[in-house]
Order: sequence, then structure tokens, then C-alpha cells
Amino acid sequence: MKLRRTLWAFAALFLSAAVAAQSADDGDWRTAGKDPGLTRFSPLAQITPANAAQLKLVLHFPTGLDRGHEAAPIVADNTLFVVGPFPNLVFAFDLTRKGFPLKWVFDPKPQASAQGVACCDTVNRGGAYADGRLFFNTLDNQTIALDGQTGKELWRTKLGEIKLGQSMTMAPQIVKGKVLVGNSGGEFGVRGWLTALDAATGNIVWRAYNTGPDKDVLIGPSFKPWYQSDQGKDLGVKTWPGDAWRIGGGTVWGFVSYDPDLDLIYYGTANPGPWNPDQRPGDNKWTSGLFARKPDTGEAVWFYQTSPHDLHDYDGVNESVVVDLDLQGKTRKVLLRPDRNGYLYVIDRTTGQVISATPFVHTTTSLGVDLQTGALRYNPAKAPRSGETTRSICPASPGAKDWQPAAWSPRTKLLYIPHQNLCQDALTYEASYIAGTPFVGAEVKMYPGPGGMRGRFTAWDPVRQRKAWDIEEKFPVWSGALVTAGDVAFYGTMDGWFKALDARNGHLLWQFKTESGIIGQPVSFRAPDGQQYVAVLAGVGGWSGAIVSAGLDPRDATGALGFIGAMRDLPSATKRGGHLYVFSLPGAAK
Repeated sequence: MKLRRTLWAFAALFLSAAVAAQSADDGDWRTAGKDPGLTRFSPLAQITPANAAQLKLVLHFPTGLDRGHEAAPIVADNTLFVVGPFPNLVFAFDLTRKGFPLKWVFDPKPQASAQGVACCDTVNRGGAYADGRLFFNTLDNQTIALDGQTGKELWRTKLGEIKLGQSMTMAPQIVKGKVLVGNSGGEFGVRGWLTALDAATGNIVWRAYNTGPDKDVLIGPSFKPWYQSDQGKDLGVKTWPGDAWRIGGGTVWGFVSYDPDLDLIYYGTANPGPWNPDQRPGDNKWTSGLFARKPDTGEAVWFYQTSPHDLHDYDGVNESVVVDLDLQGKTRKVLLRPDRNGYLYVIDRTTGQVISATPFVHTTTSLGVDLQTGALRYNPAKAPRSGETTRSICPASPGAKDWQPAAWSPRTKLLYIPHQNLCQDALTYEASYIAGTPFVGAEVKMYPGPGGMRGRFTAWDPVRQRKAWDIEEKFPVWSGALVTAGDVAFYGTMDGWFKALDARNGHLLWQFKTESGIIGQPVSFRAPDGQQYVAVLAGVGGWSGAIVSAGLDPRDATGALGFIGAMRDLPSATKRGGHLYVFSLPGAAK
């Protein structure tokens, strides 16, 4: 009897492991980053360098929305979900039926006034799916849960105030039954936070602010940052002048990653406000850096500030990709972080120690990262001074890479980074805080960086700390990246080309011209017919494409917080308008 029980227990354990493995590789795409580690790696391998040139369009759906489409399509339970820019309509497509017809549409009816506090277009970066529910954010600070099959609203929770300049654009992350969401609005003098909601009810479980006293930041006995500069009591107050931390920014509108083994979440905090650094002497904790927290309580475990006293709006909101690397004969648990300040960080995700920090773009604003102290060594010649114009600031304020997410392949051991090549001139001045209005204090004019090409798609080797190959593009590469087990990498361009490359050498395999520029996040999924598909949203906009989506005057180089100067020719290369495209190899269901 004892032997029989042992055998049954072993069989159950084996079955559980098999189910878990199947679930992990079931061909769905449930969150923007694909998996908790944000690798954006699809295990599907039907599409290869040998056959990618045969990819054909199987679905084209105009969304009817004109602002920037930055979302990743979400795929789960035989349904493809798309969250649009304001007014944040949600579209659901039935993958079990021929042609993938529209299943339902949900209109959250957000407040129109939210558009007035969106600094950089009224974008949305997508949803997240778990336990039959789709979760997404609206521009007017609401998180909503829908029944995935019917589109019925299950709950909604209001988390911020438009009148204070707060908005929400990020894609939620789901961790241990909690929906993790953050706010936007650093250019409006808001106070940044990350909030955990109960996925079943929408009730707030915890909220961690990124400025202010330790009790608000959820810093306690478990907080053990690696570097001395991040150690001390109430640094979220002491590193600011007076009460400036109350309107100091540090928002969370990027991506949240999770390591289930360490049971830690990781997320970046955005720029301090205002942009004019003379108005906020000090390191301005806990902005422009990276937090590790416990998902159950939000308690901080460590923090590392990539850009203390941020001088150039580099913030720290970029994604941190969870990877195990063999470094000097030892396997290390690390985060790969292509930061806006121009450095590719390899960070020990257990402790927050920087293992390496290597420039991956042309950089004039700093002279390296001190690995002993963790400090970014600013170039004093490029530090802004109130009332003066500082020239040849490289990278420009969108950084070496902004929000657009990179992808990691465990097969090639390369990180695929979509990014820009821009510099700028900046004039800073004193800004006055008025709730719900811009709080910037800088006039910026951007232009192409060295070589004149404004974008790159770079394959980076984090072990050798160098690029393996890269592709130059005329405009910033503002789309996300996707890489698959078939060794094919995908990305889109702002002039409307969706491209497939050989992930090992960067050779162009296939491209398709879309009706608008691509700033969305491509995904790959397997439909019920067993075929592999690739989906992407086109719809130019965002900060980089606001000249088109918002119809801005190209004569004003300072428009769109300085991006107009670098993008005057974009209107002649593409047009606005949202579109969903889905591709597959011949033989897939049409």
C-alpha cells in the first residue's frame, strides 16, 4: 500500500510538471512581456529563416482610432485581445473561427479630460490575462477587469486624479493573484507609485510610493541596497529640497518583471520633476532607478539608482529582463537592463549589485559607471545650467532606448534592443508648479545623432559586453522586439515596415508595408489550428510620432517636448490610423 501511494504521488507530481510545462509553452501570449521575466521570447518554431519569406497576411483590422498604438496584443483561451489608445476600446477576436472574426468590443468610457494630462500622446501599452479575465488600464486612472469570453465588466478601481495631472498608460503585470499597476505624469509634478490590486475583487492590497518617507515607500528591515548611496533613513525626503518630493515624479509606466524563485518583482521609476535639475538639488530618491520588492506586501528589498539627480530626463522606467548568465565560470541570476542613460546594465537581481555597465550608444553626458560605488559619472560639460543652452547632449531625453521593450533569446544568448540615435540641445529655466499643468522647466530641441540615422535595432551580447550586429533605420525604432525559437526576430519601423530578421546574423528575411508607422509590440502565438502566427499593431504616435498623430506644427522644433525637431519629415513617410495585422505561413487557416 505504501509503495502504491508513493507511485501515485510520483505520477501526480509528473503529471503536474507536464501540465505546467505545457501551460508555459501553450502558444498563448498572456502579458505584454510574454512571461514574468519579460523575455518576449516565443517558444514557437514553425517560422524559421528558411521559410519566413513566405509569411502572408491573414487578418487586417482597422481599429478606427488615430492616436499612437503601443500595445502588445494579448492571446489566451482562443481569443486575441487588443487594447487601443484613448478612449481605450478593447477588441476581442475569436481564434476558433475562420478569419478570426471580431467577438466583442468593450468601451470603458473614460473621461475626455484625461487627454489633457497625457504628456506624450494618449497611448496604452496593453493588457494582461489570468484566470479567464483581461485586465487593463484607462488613461483616466482606472484599472478594469473583464470576462475574457463575454467582455462583461467584472470590476473597476479608480487609482488617481486627472486634476492632479495623473494618468495611466502602462500594461499591468499579474503576480500571485495581484494586478500590478503604476501611474504616469512625471511631467505634471505628480507623485509616483506602484499599486497591487486583488485580481478577484479589484481591492487595493498595497501601494508603494517612490518618493517620501520610508513608511510611504514601504522601506523596512528587509531593505538592503548594495551601494552606500542608497542606504540611509528617509532618503526619499532628505535627498530633496523641502517638500519637493511631494511633486517629484518617479512614476511607474514601464514594465514589471518577476522572479518566482526569489519571489521578487522588479520595476523602474521614472524621472524626477521638474526636468530643470537646479530646482531639485540632491539625488532625488527614489526616482530614476530600479526597485526590487516582495509581491505579497510591496516591501522593498533593494534599490539601485541608475541616474541620481537625473540631469537629462533619462529616468529609469525601462524594462529589466530576468536571465541566468554564465559569467566567469559561474551562473549568475541577473537582470538585463538597456537604460535610457545609454548603458546596458547586467545587475545581480538578488542583491542589486552592478556586474557590468557598457555603453550601447554614442554617449556624451557621462564618462562611465563606477562599479565600486554604482555611480553614473556625469560629464560636467553637459550638465544643464538655468538660463543657458547646453548643446550636443547625447543621448537625447528619450534616452538611448525609451519604453520600447527588448527581447531575449535563450538560444542565441542575445538581447535584441530597439532604440534611437538622437542628440539634443537644452535650455533650462525655473518652472512653477500648478496642479494638473506641465511642470518641466526645459526647452529641448532634438536632432539625429552621429551618422544621421535616427534608429537602430541592435543584437547585444551581455557576456562579451558588445554588439553582435545591428541594423540602422531612418527613424527611431519605437516598436517592441520579438524573438522566437525559430531564430527569427521581429520589429517595426515608424515609416511602416514590419520586418523579420535572422536572429543570429541580422539578415533581412521578410518585410511588409503597413498603412501607418509601427510603435506597437509584436507577439507570436499558436491558434487552435496548430499554426504559428505573428501579430502587431500599426498606428504611429507616442512621444516620437506625435507630430503625425496629434497633427503638430513641424515648424516648432520644441513641440512634443522637443521631438518635433528630429521628426519633421515623418508626416511625409506615414499617416496616422490604427491597424491590427496578423501573419502566418501558407497553409494556416484563413
